[in-house]
Formats: sequence, structure tokens, C-alpha cells
Amino acid sequence: MQQIEAVIDQFKLQEVRSALEDLGIEDFMESTIKCHQPGRVMRFRGARLAANIVEKVKLEIVAADDAISRIVEAIEAIARSGRKDDFRIAIHPYQEVV
Repeated sequence: MQQIEAVIDQFKLQEVRSALEDLGIEDFMESTIKCHQPGRVMRFRGARLAANIVEKVKLEIVAADDAISRIVEAIEAIARSGRKDDFRIAIHPYQEVV
């Protein structure tokens, strides 16, 4: 068993949910988080503001070893947008599920 932690853009969440359901993954956790991403500049009332804090969604999925690659490929295919920090995926060993 392994745990996948995926941080994705909140606008891609529904597509990722659908892809996980198609793979048979129905039980996972999702949390709204704030990430520090320098480089985004917005305009507000004529002033330029650097938006360094961006809201994203963190998914935590525990799955069998043989399903990990399919899950990661599905998330990556949807979440990749071409920007530098569009998504992150980490895989950790999971010792026991109760």
C-alpha cells in the first residue's frame, strides 16, 4: 500500500474526481490549502499586486501498489497545464490501513 499526495489547481478538481471514479477510486480525502507561489501579478483598481498565496486542493489517496502508476498518470494528464507549479505529486509508503 502507498499514499499519494497530489496538490492540484482547484479548477481541475472536478475532472480529477471523475478520472479517479473511472479508475474505481471512490474513497479519498481532499483539503483546501494555500500555497506560496511567487510570480503571479494581478491588477486591482489600476495597481499591480503580487499574489504570492494561491488556493489549491490537496488530495490524499491510499491505494494498492499495482494501482499507483495508473492513478498518478490520470492526475498528471488532467492537472498539467504547462505552468511551472501547476501540480505536485508525492508518493509515500503506507504501513497499515485500519
